[in-house]
Amino acid sequence: MGRDVIIACDFNSKEEVMQFLDKFQEEKPFVKIGMELFYAEGPEIVREIKRRGHKIFLDLKLHDIPNTVRKSMAVLSRLDVDMCNVHAGGTKAMMEAALEGLTREDGTRPLLIAVTQLTSTSEEAMRRDLWIEKPIDETVMHYAKNTMEAGLDGVVCSPLEAGKVHEVCGADFFTITPGVRFADGDVGDQKRVTTPAKAKEIGSDYIVVGRPITQAEDPVAAYRRCVAEFVG
Repeated sequence: MGRDVIIACDFNSKEEVMQFLDKFQEEKPFVKIGMELFYAEGPEIVREIKRRGHKIFLDLKLHDIPNTVRKSMAVLSRLDVDMCNVHAGGTKAMMEAALEGLTREDGTRPLLIAVTQLTSTSEEAMRRDLWIEKPIDETVMHYAKNTMEAGLDGVVCSPLEAGKVHEVCGADFFTITPGVRFADGDVGDQKRVTTPAKAKEIGSDYIVVGRPITQAEDPVAAYRRCVAEFVG
C-alpha cells in the first residue's frame, strides 16, 4: 500500500454513511469505521461498505487482557477489513496476542497498527490524569518501538511525530496520522495538528481526515484537495 487519505466516517447510522459515500461516483475512498458507526450498526455495515469496493480501516482500538484481544481479533479478521488497531498501552504481550488472533489459517491478515497517544491528549493531561511523567514525544517513541518489537505494522500517531517514528522504527513501519486539517480550517478538539501537505513532508504514510471532508460544503472536492496535497 502506498500513501493514502483515509476518510473518518464518524456517522451514527447506516443511512448517514451511505448518503455520504453515495456522493463519490468516481472514487472509492479508503474509509475509517470507528466505534460510533460500528456500535450503531454492527459488523454488517463493514460488510456492506466493503461490498461497495472501499478499503476499510476498522478503528476499534482494542485494549484488554491478551486472551480477550486474541479472540476478538480472530472474529474481526473474518470481516475482510484492510486495517485494524489496538492501544499500544495494552503492553507488548497484548499486541502479540492481537497479531496472533488476527492472522488467518492461510497466513493472511489485515494491517495491524497501535495507537500511541490520542491526538487529543496533551502532555499536561498525561502528567495530571495518567501519571506519565515522561515527555509526550519520548512516550510515543517508546510505544512505537514496543509496537514494532511486537511485530505490528505501524502506529497511529500525531503527524508531528511521524518523521521521528520512522527514524526510530524504520521507513517500512507505517505511520497513520489523524489531526490533519487544511491550513484555512478549524482545528476542532485536536491538540497536535498539521496540514496534508506538511504531513506528507514530515513522513506520514496515511492521513485520517474526518470533519474537514465529511462536514465540507462539497465533500468530494475536499477529499480531492486532500489527495492532491498529500498524495500529489
